[in-house]
Amino acid sequence: MFEHHMVEIEWGGRPLTIETGKIARQSDACVIATYGETTVMCAVVSDKTPKTGVDFFPLTVNYIEKAYAAGKIPGGYFKREARPSEKETLVSRLIDRPIRPLFADGYKNDTQVTCMVISHDMENDPDIVAMVAASAALTLSGVPFRGPIGASRVGLIDGEYVLNPNIDEMPESGLDLVVAGTNDAVLMVESEADQLSEEVMLGAVMFGHREFQPVIDAVVQLAEKAAKEPREHVVPDHSELRGKVVSLIGSDIEAAYTISDKQERYNALDAAKAKAKEEFLTEESTDDEANVLGEVVKTVQADVVRGSIIKTGKRIDGRDLSTVRAIEAEVGLLPRAHGSALFTRGETQALVVATLGTSDDEQMIDALTGTYKENFLLHYNFPPYSVGETGRIGFTSRREIGHGKLAWRAVKAVLPSQEEFPYTLRAVSEITESNGSSSMATVCGTSLAFMDAGVPLKAPVAGIAMGLIKEGDDFAVLSDILGDEDHLGDMDFKVAGTSDGITSLQMDIKITGITEEIMKIALEQAKGGREHILGEMNKAIAEGRAELGEFAPRIESFKIPTDKIREVIGSGGKVIREIVEKTGAKVSIEDDGSVKVASSSAKEIEAAVKWIRSITDDPEVGVIYEGTVVKTVDFGAFVNFFGSRDGLVHISQLASERVGKTTDVVKEGDKVWVKLMGFDDRGKVRLSMKVVDQETGKEFVEEDEDDDGDDD
Repeated sequence: MFEHHMVEIEWGGRPLTIETGKIARQSDACVIATYGETTVMCAVVSDKTPKTGVDFFPLTVNYIEKAYAAGKIPGGYFKREARPSEKETLVSRLIDRPIRPLFADGYKNDTQVTCMVISHDMENDPDIVAMVAASAALTLSGVPFRGPIGASRVGLIDGEYVLNPNIDEMPESGLDLVVAGTNDAVLMVESEADQLSEEVMLGAVMFGHREFQPVIDAVVQLAEKAAKEPREHVVPDHSELRGKVVSLIGSDIEAAYTISDKQERYNALDAAKAKAKEEFLTEESTDDEANVLGEVVKTVQADVVRGSIIKTGKRIDGRDLSTVRAIEAEVGLLPRAHGSALFTRGETQALVVATLGTSDDEQMIDALTGTYKENFLLHYNFPPYSVGETGRIGFTSRREIGHGKLAWRAVKAVLPSQEEFPYTLRAVSEITESNGSSSMATVCGTSLAFMDAGVPLKAPVAGIAMGLIKEGDDFAVLSDILGDEDHLGDMDFKVAGTSDGITSLQMDIKITGITEEIMKIALEQAKGGREHILGEMNKAIAEGRAELGEFAPRIESFKIPTDKIREVIGSGGKVIREIVEKTGAKVSIEDDGSVKVASSSAKEIEAAVKWIRSITDDPEVGVIYEGTVVKTVDFGAFVNFFGSRDGLVHISQLASERVGKTTDVVKEGDKVWVKLMGFDDRGKVRLSMKVVDQETGKEFVEEDEDDDGDDD
C-alpha cells in the first residue's frame, strides 16, 4: 500500500534528498528532507471537515529541535525537551509566513504542520531544510495548497553572494538573509545585515529566489510520484451578500475612512457593522453565518480603502503615499533606569528602557550546535491596552518573540564590540499605543534608549514599515503604514537601518506577482522615510552620551597572562571569592585571560584591580609602593608592599639619620611608603623608606650642591 519514493538533487554543493512513504504513514503526508547530514521530518494533517465558528484559517506550524539530533541530552532538571526555545518559535513563524497565503480562499479545516529536527550535522542550519520538508509534505497531502514553495539562505562573503553558507561560515558573512517563495514570486524575506545598500539587499533576494528553483522542481518531481488526490474544496461565492452589504453600508464605510483618528474611525466602522448585523443576522443565525458576514464586510472595507488610495493617492488619515506620520522622540524619562526613551509615531508608541549589566547577566543559550552566551537581549511586550482592548498579560506570544527578534536584528549591527564596551545590554520595549508597525517603533526607541544610556552605537538606527496596494497593473507603495493598511493591503515590508545602509529587512507578501521593480521602489521610498525618521530622532539625541548614567555599573576590563589565571582564582575559588567579598566588586575571568571588574563604585573597582594586579604582575624596580609593616627585627622591618609580597627595609634604609633601634622608627601595622631598590644576590627584595617622603609618598629629590653658592 505504501510506496517509498525519493528525489535527490545537488544544491549549493551538497546533496538534498526528499523522501516519503516510509515513516508516519497515518498522517496526510510526511516528508523527510536531508541536506548534508541534517535531517528534518515534516508531517501534515488537515481535518476532513471545516472548523466551525472561526473567522480565520486554523493553521498551526510547530518546528521542534530534538536534542538527540546532535547527540545531546537536554539541559535542566527534567532532561526532556520542554517549552519551545526562541529559535523554535522563530522558525515556526518562518515556515508559517510563506505557506499561509497559499491555501485556497475559504479553507477552514484545522491544519497542523509538524517539523522535527532528527539529525543535525553542525554545518547545515535545519531551518531551510524544515521549510523544504514542509513545502513537500503540503504538496503531497492533497490539501488545497497552491505551492510548492522553495527557500534558501543567502550570505555575503568577500563581496560575493553565497547560497546556504554553512554555520561556520556565517560569522564571516555581512548578511544572513532567508528568502522563500514560489517559482514566480517572492513571498517572505527575513534578514540581518551589516549596513548594506538597497541594491545589495535586493540583489540577495533575487539571487536566493533564483537559487531555490531546483528545490521546487524536485518537490514537483516527488509529487508526480507520490501526491494524494486533491481534496474537494469549493471556494465560497458570497457575491450576492456582498452586493447587499455594499448598498446598505458602503457609503457609511466610505465616510468612516475619511476620519483620521483611529478610535473615532473604529467607532464609525463598528456602527456600520452593527447595522449590517441587524439587517442580515437573526437570533437563529449560526457563528459561521456571522463570520461569513464579517468576512464580506472586511472585503468591502478593503475595496473602499484600496480603491481610494489607487485613485487619489491619498491615505486613510489624509497623508500622501510617502509621508511619515508626526514623530516625537524623548529620552531620559526614567530617573533610575540606565537609559530610557519614548518614541511616538502617529498613534504608535513605544517606551523603551535600556539596562546595562555585567557578564553575570549574559543569557546562556542551549542550542543544538552547542551552548553559547548572549550579551544583547531585546524583549518586546504588546499589552492589550495598547490597542484599547482587554486581554491576557504575562504570557509571551509567538508574535511578541518574532517582533522582538526583528528589532534585535535591526540594532545588533550597530552595537559596539565587547572589547570596546564590555557590558551585557538589555532593551525592553513596552508598546503603549499601537496603530501600525510597533516593531519599527521598537527599533527607533531602542536606538534612542541605548544612546541615552551611554552605549557608543556605531550609528543611530531607525525602522519603517512599507505597504502595497496592487490592483491589476496599478500599484501604490505606502510609507509608514497604519494597522488597517497592513490588514487590507498586499504587503508588509519592514526596513531598518542607519543613514549608511540596511541592518534588517523583513517582508511578507500576501499575493503573487510582486515584481523586482515594486520591491526596488519600496526600498528607495523606505530609504527616504528612514532618513526622515533619523533626522527627527537626532533632535532628541544623536549619539551615545559620553558618561554612563549615575546608576549604571562601571566595568573595567584588562588582560592577565593565562598562566596566572589559576593564582587569581585560587584553590577552589578561594582567592577570587576573597577579592569579591573584601572589595565588593564583581569579578569575572575568561579562559583567554580577559578580566572584567564591575561595580557602581569606582573605589571598589580600583581596589579589586589593584589586588588582581598584585597577584599577576611583578613589582617594578624604582617604583614607590604603599605598604604595611608586618614584622620588625633587629636589622630592619619587613613590609608587605605588593599584594602578598613582603620585602626587607634594612635598618640603614629606615630613615636618613642613623637609627639605633628599628622600633624607634616603625612598629607593626604602620602604613609606610617604600621604594623598590632591587633584589639582592639571593633574589630577596630590597626596599628603602629613607628615599621617600613619608608624608607625601613622593621621592626626595637630592639637591645639587653647586646650587647653594648662587644666592650669596
